[in-house]
Amino acid sequence: MAVYTEIEDEELERFLADYDIGHLTAFRGIAEGVENSNFLLRTDKAGVASDFILTLYEKRVNPDDLPWFLGFMRHLATEGLSCPLPVAGKDGNALRMLAGRPAAITTFLSGVWPRHVHEAHCAPLGAALARLHVAGSSYAPTRANSLGPHAWRPLLNATQQSAGSEEAFPALIGELDQALGRILSDWPGTNGQKDLPHGQIHADLFPDNVFFLDGKVSGLIDFYFACTDLLAYDVAICLNAWCFDDDGAFHPVFAQRLLEGYESIRPLSADERAALPTLCAGAAMRFALTRLYDWINTPAGAMVTRKNPMAYVQRLRFHLSAAGSEAYGG
Repeated sequence: MAVYTEIEDEELERFLADYDIGHLTAFRGIAEGVENSNFLLRTDKAGVASDFILTLYEKRVNPDDLPWFLGFMRHLATEGLSCPLPVAGKDGNALRMLAGRPAAITTFLSGVWPRHVHEAHCAPLGAALARLHVAGSSYAPTRANSLGPHAWRPLLNATQQSAGSEEAFPALIGELDQALGRILSDWPGTNGQKDLPHGQIHADLFPDNVFFLDGKVSGLIDFYFACTDLLAYDVAICLNAWCFDDDGAFHPVFAQRLLEGYESIRPLSADERAALPTLCAGAAMRFALTRLYDWINTPAGAMVTRKNPMAYVQRLRFHLSAAGSEAYGG
């Protein structure tokens, strides 16, 4: 989450008039994250205070995908998963325009995301991810992964063009280019590699998108990279996001707990397990590239927390050197 687009008071007042959620009592931007502009709303209706999240969808989100995202969230909530529920306006529509951007209001979820991941977080997280995959299996619409393997080389090329002549970037881009060739040649379902089970995935389930209360997962948020892709790739994203510390050290026991939690709901196949090093390397590549691109191209003055791409370059190096799936606590 972040704030790229500012909203004038009069615009917000007109926008909220299309909803039956009461009158506004508090409004502030949320700086965490890097993708969309997000705001916390507090309203009062007949003496009852309620919190909501207002999201303005920025340039990386295709407006044509928004009905899929909102429908997926509504479906998961109906299936019992704790995730934001899109709020419809008085006309029945959840999607509208604000400040020149597509916008939607969703319900607010209680909980705290873990600033420091501990072993105890990993099994509940794995189980929550598997529940999402199971619940998503009955959501029929599909959406291609716009940041899947086909997008990585164009993104690398765009990053190279944006980087200019800054001293550190040529060597790094060369390293990423070499690693990308290896990943793509081994990617499941291509070049004679076995394909793996597909389904609806979150694709961005980082610690700041998972809320906990009393040691249990209380909510999953930020579904705007969700798509139809390899289920085990979603597991690989979580292994990257939850099982390395701030110094880049990998914790096999964290990975083991995450996989145990996941497999308590949905067991991985032998082929999915065998593909984990490649899938984890691909996940590290995806986030290294988007973070590097954003590091170079984030506009000055944007209310956004830039994230260091080198953390994911270090993860990528680990995965490329992994001897097999046993490296992940198998």
